[in-house]
Amino acid sequence: MLQNKSFLSFLLFIILGITSCKKEVKPNPEIKQDVAKSELKYADGFSITHNENFKIITINSPWPKSEKTYKYVLVNKSILPKITFNKDEFDGIITTPIEKIVVTSTTHIPALELLGVQETLIGFPGTDYISSKKTRARIDSGEIRELGKNEGINTEVLLNLNPDLVVAFGVDGKSKSLETIKNANIPVIYNGDWVEKSALAKAEWIKFFGVLYNKQKVADSIFNSIEKDYLEAKKIAAKVTKQPTVLSGAMYKDIWYLPNGTSTEAQILKDANVNYLWSKTTGTGSLALNFETVFDKAKTADLWLSPSYYSSFEALEKGNEHYTKFDAFKNKNIYTFSNTTGETGGVLYYELGTARPDLVLKDIIKICHPELLQNYTPYFFKPLK
Repeated sequence: MLQNKSFLSFLLFIILGITSCKKEVKPNPEIKQDVAKSELKYADGFSITHNENFKIITINSPWPKSEKTYKYVLVNKSILPKITFNKDEFDGIITTPIEKIVVTSTTHIPALELLGVQETLIGFPGTDYISSKKTRARIDSGEIRELGKNEGINTEVLLNLNPDLVVAFGVDGKSKSLETIKNANIPVIYNGDWVEKSALAKAEWIKFFGVLYNKQKVADSIFNSIEKDYLEAKKIAAKVTKQPTVLSGAMYKDIWYLPNGTSTEAQILKDANVNYLWSKTTGTGSLALNFETVFDKAKTADLWLSPSYYSSFEALEKGNEHYTKFDAFKNKNIYTFSNTTGETGGVLYYELGTARPDLVLKDIIKICHPELLQNYTPYFFKPLK
């Protein structure tokens, strides 16, 4: 997910898209297509339709409460001239193979690397937020250009790069920058991984990139491995009889923000077999509570996970001396992912956590049930300094 998103939302924010078309074409044996039929087990936000010489990606939920679905057609550029498209039926045309791409969220970076196509990335808005050593090396060598900020992408630089595709994320479908890009006939496609309602559904969006790069079998294999590890870890945790009580979040100004009980974060805590104190709550977005409400419920909580952006006990105490009244503070049982960063300060969790929920779950299990996963060292979460 985009690393400049704050803890308060636990979400990855993103921007907009287009690209697609229609066809009537006879099979062309010279075009090698990966015709594997990807079965989506968890994700609801997109679907893939397979044809002999083209594929269609339908984006159902590019942002919350979106009222429109978007259809994009993928066609090999060598047969594109032979196909007649009814552009009114689709939102754009994506030609393959994709040799140059721009993505707009750090959550997109792991998919490119896992599929082995990271060399096609040529531009990104906010490169300092990228943590991956592999991709940072390409940034340092000038192979990936800085594109400014997501809210106002530097369209001049992007148009000069002339990518084959821009993968954007949207919060409402409105973006002057993306309209400019589309008007220059550069396809823009929405990625709605952050809208999904479960950790495995978000991770399954690697299949979205798999179809873009004609690597569906590879994407399926990667996801199946992640799913297997996640479910095995969940099964191990299910055997534990003692559930530690867990507090999460921290205050911003006078409001304490923490995950609601139906959020992805709360579901992972449930799969780790812990007693998240707000697991019974429902709704969208974060819970917004006053200090007294949180303190009454969580004063004696065993563990405190993800205390916003605070990196140390000292910083937490300076932020609000009332934090010191929690048992988790007194017992030094606070853990954060904010201290696991790349060389330019990007938080790794915001980049890789969506793609690797198996690692997130194992982190929580190891922290909350230290007797389990004997040979595992937490990847994202570390004790507060």
